[in-house]
Amino acid sequence: MTDANAEAGTAEAKGPVEIDAEMARHLENKREELFEKFGIPDEFPDAVKVEADQLTDDVQSDVDAELSEREDLRDLTTWTTDPVDAQDFDDAVSIERRDDEIVLWVHIADVTHYVNPETAIWDSAVERANTVYLPGYTVHMLPPILAETVCSLVPNEDRLAHTVEMHLDPEHLGYDSIEIYKSIIRSDARLTYSEAERLLDEPETAADLLEDQSVDLAEKTASIWELADRMHDQRKEDGSLVLNPRRDRAHTIVEECMLKANKAVTHVLMWDRGVEAMYRVHPQPSPEEWNEALQEIQDLDGVSISGGGFEDPRKAVNATLESAPERQLDKIQWAVMKVMPRARYMNDPFGGHHALNFEIYGHFTSPIRRLSDLINHWIVHTNDVPEDLVALCDRASDRQKDAEQCEREYKTFLQEVGLDPSAVNNRGVDVVDDEDGETEGDEKGGEDEGETVEEE
Repeated sequence: MTDANAEAGTAEAKGPVEIDAEMARHLENKREELFEKFGIPDEFPDAVKVEADQLTDDVQSDVDAELSEREDLRDLTTWTTDPVDAQDFDDAVSIERRDDEIVLWVHIADVTHYVNPETAIWDSAVERANTVYLPGYTVHMLPPILAETVCSLVPNEDRLAHTVEMHLDPEHLGYDSIEIYKSIIRSDARLTYSEAERLLDEPETAADLLEDQSVDLAEKTASIWELADRMHDQRKEDGSLVLNPRRDRAHTIVEECMLKANKAVTHVLMWDRGVEAMYRVHPQPSPEEWNEALQEIQDLDGVSISGGGFEDPRKAVNATLESAPERQLDKIQWAVMKVMPRARYMNDPFGGHHALNFEIYGHFTSPIRRLSDLINHWIVHTNDVPEDLVALCDRASDRQKDAEQCEREYKTFLQEVGLDPSAVNNRGVDVVDDEDGETEGDEKGGEDEGETVEEE
């Protein structure tokens, strides 16, 4: 659970993990076995593939046809920040600091413009319910061609988006107002995490990352980092559990902005509209379970929990993680995760999200890889709640559990055959022909999105 981005950067320099053809077949057979066990479809039906091809046939014409119906944000400085190996760019951000407010825009690829209940792709998404990320192999919820074309917020091209515009009080960062609307954006830059870090340290390098030299990307990145850092500290102060306190700045920017947008959307759905949606509910452990976790942490060599820690477990864990030796971080995190109940999707938000310490929370920012976000996009846009919403919540929850168990079993198998799951996930694999040393191709996994408490 340590910082995967730093590990990925180091691993990438080493190149893909090499395996021979026999091992490749061994891995393929294991995946097929697991997919059958958990009911995970690895191939899309022909009707879905045909529909996806048709939707991505003429991107610009589709955008042009929407101009009069949407907010035109193409002049707003906008950029994406993703891991170097990201397969899609489905979220982008913008920021402006004004005399009496901070305005934060989070732009999400408008998936429901292309995928709606009348399409075969929608039915397929409901069946799959989420993208499954195995080390070195990804099973997508939506046909990848969507993420690679119309739903990828690539630089210097017009794209349809669903924008969350948040006007924040500069003192306490609360929402002064929230607007959610369909938009057209034009991303100015695609930053990797390492490029964003470099930009924060060396603002003069911005010119190397942009075609349009008039864009103030260095200033904007510094501004959004200052906001994200404050939001992160505020969450911890309010009692949000932060199991990975040593993440890099770029990841923190993305995480905090997405959390702020998710929270804003569900705030509007519940308090302003009073509608059902796919809310994310995370029950709290019992006092006995928390005591068990804290005692396990207290017993670790070189680790100490403050005297009052048992009265406020989340803050105690946060403080302990920040001061504990590096070698004990995974053990502390695991002690907490063992006693955490599973979060579930529910049509009623009450009960809140214990780990985040949010009264109401739900997902909106990843409609390419999560059914919950896709459904919430549809509800936000149409104010129409699906009749089978409770069944959809149950399906999304159950399929997420299946995906995580599939991932765990595949990682265990990789270890059993002598492969490092982290190396396979971060570096991908090359199948090498032992006879002539030639490679037969490269497979790479996607984002490792297991169950976490900081749910972007």
